[in-house]
Amino acid sequence: MADEQRVSGHYSSGKLMERLRTALAAEGIDPDRPTVEQLAPFDHFHGRGLEATQQAANLVAASSADHILDVGSGIGGPARYFAKRFGCRVTGIDLTVEFCEVARGLTHAVGLADRVKFEQGNALAMPFPDASFDGAYSMNVSMNIADKPGLFREIRRVLKPGAWFVLAEIAQGPAGPPTYPTPWARTAGTSFLATPDETHAALAAVGFTIVQSRDTVAEATAFTARSRALIARGEKPPFHAVYLIHGELAREMAANGARDLAAGKTIPLEILCRA
Repeated sequence: MADEQRVSGHYSSGKLMERLRTALAAEGIDPDRPTVEQLAPFDHFHGRGLEATQQAANLVAASSADHILDVGSGIGGPARYFAKRFGCRVTGIDLTVEFCEVARGLTHAVGLADRVKFEQGNALAMPFPDASFDGAYSMNVSMNIADKPGLFREIRRVLKPGAWFVLAEIAQGPAGPPTYPTPWARTAGTSFLATPDETHAALAAVGFTIVQSRDTVAEATAFTARSRALIARGEKPPFHAVYLIHGELAREMAANGARDLAAGKTIPLEILCRA
């Protein structure tokens, strides 16, 4: 319970919807009637934002008949993207109460509340029956969860036989632990990175077959370079979510992340599995 509270507290400081509405208005967007596309710079909280979500979606062949699970759904950007792109239903689960509340409000605002739902809860004990979902994904969530086998076992439980699972996470690199603060943790107390080999072994141990696995270091490095170039020209970067959630601390987090990536302390992974 202590870890849950610390993790949730890292992401939630209150008044998130108020801050988001202010940020949207500053961009000339009607906060009451945003589109999925207009929200994208703010509601895809993981590294590379919408670009990484699109890349994950490219790995699967979802259909309008599918019901997909988003593990660690944040404020719902990926869930709304999947629902709009594939016409499917998406259920998200997230530990942070404020994230779920904001996710529901935004989903209603963009007209997707009939297809996208959010549950507040722990990914290690999800309130869903066995074999409920046709597919699942998790975008940079597992870094906050120490019990990786337990997480993967629970995801495997709620998937139908043969269902797909896309995992995007930050893995532990060979050059030592990351520099804090990071976007997922202020200290090592709530940061639980696994190596790529450990992740593969934990997935296989609970019954997943790995279809493909690769690091996305090159993409992350290029994204950082493009963002820095935009800022240097006086333009806004394509990814505002970390700043929305963490405020001024986000600058230090971004700088630490770029250095750790270059040094080999962290490795972004993208894995496609089958249950």
